[in-house]
Amino acid sequence: MTTTVDLVPGMVTTRDAIAAAYGCGTFQGIEPADDAGKVFVYSDPFAGEEYGYTFDGRADDDEFGPLYLYTGAGAKGDQKPSGRNGSLLTHAEKGREVHLFVAHGKVPGGGAMRQRYIGEMVLDQVKPYDVRRGPGQDGVMRNVLVFRFRPAPGTTPAWTEADLQMAAAASDWEITETAVDVPEPVVLPAQSGAKVKNTEQHNTSETTADIPATQRKVLRREGELVKAFVAHLAAAGHHTHSFQIAVKGEPGALTPDLYDATDHVLYEAKGLTTRANVRMAIGQLLDYRRHLPEAQTLRVAVLLPTAPTPDVQALLAGQGIALVYQDHGGFAGWPLV
Repeated sequence: MTTTVDLVPGMVTTRDAIAAAYGCGTFQGIEPADDAGKVFVYSDPFAGEEYGYTFDGRADDDEFGPLYLYTGAGAKGDQKPSGRNGSLLTHAEKGREVHLFVAHGKVPGGGAMRQRYIGEMVLDQVKPYDVRRGPGQDGVMRNVLVFRFRPAPGTTPAWTEADLQMAAAASDWEITETAVDVPEPVVLPAQSGAKVKNTEQHNTSETTADIPATQRKVLRREGELVKAFVAHLAAAGHHTHSFQIAVKGEPGALTPDLYDATDHVLYEAKGLTTRANVRMAIGQLLDYRRHLPEAQTLRVAVLLPTAPTPDVQALLAGQGIALVYQDHGGFAGWPLV
């Protein structure tokens, strides 16, 4: 290493400078620096736009705080959770820091791209990545891994309005496989101090949260529920998949849990049977249905691990939404009448 680069959020540098300081490559979006114990991630949303997808960028905050999405490595064919993508998935296990940069215009008088440093990141504990559909360099649709980054404890990210996800140019939908794999949560370094840390950046209050173990269990329960129901439907000869729905003028994508193509039914699963969870499922289903083909005949249903209270059941019935829940090794309420 011949130079020193202080990684201060907001600084602008180049890949060459990072490579000289930390001993990594300069050409890939994910560049591990093994000897330095770091992985450098270079995000360029405009590069993805050229291929027809705009997954990269800061997504809306959720109940756990800020979130930055990043499309993984692999220009053609389905992306795999190995190789350079694997270096992200194993960063905590190997004690490597992840440092995120965003393209920041070209170096004056040259063709190299400048890089603005956002800050140190960690992968989401519960869901390290989503699988999305997008075209490769050859124009063929394939599965891409969209990593879900959170600010590392103690980090105040230097992102700006320009780093928000790009809005979709047109409304459209794409058939996807149902997410039935339920990987173990990624183990992150222990949080220090309070579980929730309030920070302020660009006059906007933000929260970085340590996701509670109970919430991890709930989300895993939801995944296991979908997995079991997909197996149940398959045993009955039903074909299932899901959708990726782009909405014109909005960033990101809507992703329903499960579609039964045989019965033309859309399901939204929840890991808890509380009123709040069921109400959320109702809103999601009504939103999804508006954007899907043959919406007038599409039936919708909520999938739960146990039966909710009688009044919640009446709420669903009053909205014309079916209820299916696990019961003694099977699924009560299925098949739908």
